[in-house]
Amino acid sequence: MKNLKYYLAAIFAFATWGTFSLVLRPLHDYASLDILFYRVFSCAVIMSIVTVLFRRGKLKDNIKYFRNLDKKEKQKVIGLNILSSILLTANWFSFIYVMNHVSVRATSVAYLVCPIITTILAFFILREKLTKLQWLSVFLSGVGCVLLSYSNLLDMLYSSLIGSTYACYLIIQSTNSKFDKFLILNFHMILAALILLPFFPSQSGPIPTDFKFYLYIEIIAVMYTIVPLLLNLYALSGIASSKVGMILNINPIIAFILAGAVYHEALGGLQIVSYSIIFLAVIVFNAKEIFRLNKEAAV
Repeated sequence: MKNLKYYLAAIFAFATWGTFSLVLRPLHDYASLDILFYRVFSCAVIMSIVTVLFRRGKLKDNIKYFRNLDKKEKQKVIGLNILSSILLTANWFSFIYVMNHVSVRATSVAYLVCPIITTILAFFILREKLTKLQWLSVFLSGVGCVLLSYSNLLDMLYSSLIGSTYACYLIIQSTNSKFDKFLILNFHMILAALILLPFFPSQSGPIPTDFKFYLYIEIIAVMYTIVPLLLNLYALSGIASSKVGMILNINPIIAFILAGAVYHEALGGLQIVSYSIIFLAVIVFNAKEIFRLNKEAAV
C-alpha cells in the first residue's frame, strides 16, 4: 500500500500523544502556564539549534521559494502560519490545564471531538470528498461524543475547546505542503515562544529548581511535541486531513484506558460503550484502506 508510511506516521504520532498523561501528570504540582512556557521555549531553542547546524540548505531553499511568491501569496502564508502558532499555543495551554486540573478523561474526549470537527472542516473548506461509509463513521463518532457529554456537560465544553483548536491547526497545515515540514514547525515554535514571552515575567512562578521538572519538560518537548508534530505534518503530506483526523481517535482511546487503569478515574458502562462506538467509527472510516492492505498482504 503506497500510503502505508503516511498512515504509520499518523498512528505513531497519535499513539504517542495518547500516553501524554504519563509524563504530564508528574508535573501536576506546577502551574499550567509554567509547563507551557518551558515546553514552548525548549522546543523553540532545540529546533532552532538543529536548523542552524543541520538544515541551513533547506532554510535557504525555503526562503528563496517564499521570496518568489507574489505579494498576495506571501501575505496568505504569513497569516496562516501566525494563526497556526496561536492555535497551537491555545491548544497546548487548554490541554495542560484540563489534564492537570479537570481530568484525564476530559482531554481524551477532546481528541474524540477533534476528528469530527476536522472531517467537517475538510469537507467544507478543503473540498475533500467523503463516501457514505465515511459519513456514517462521522455520525457514529458524534453519537459516541454525545453519549460521553450526557454524564458531564462541563467536560464536553472543555473538550470542544481543545479539539477545535487542533482541528483548525490540522486544516491549515494542508496548505503548507510546499515548505519543509521541520522549518514550518520551527517557525510555529519560535512564534509561539514570542507570543508567550511578554507574559513570562508576570505570569510565571518561581524558577523551578527540581531536576525532575526539567527532565520531564525536555521529554515533553522532544518526544511529545517535536517528533509527533513532525510525523503529523508528514502524514498530512500523503493522506487527506480527514483521514488523519479520524486516525487521531487512537490518542483518546489510549488516554481513556490510562485514565481507568493507571489513574483510577471512574469509568462507567456508558463511557465504555461510547468509546467502543468511536473505535468502531475509526475502523469504518478507514475500512477501504484496511481491506486493501489485507488483500495486498494476502497476494
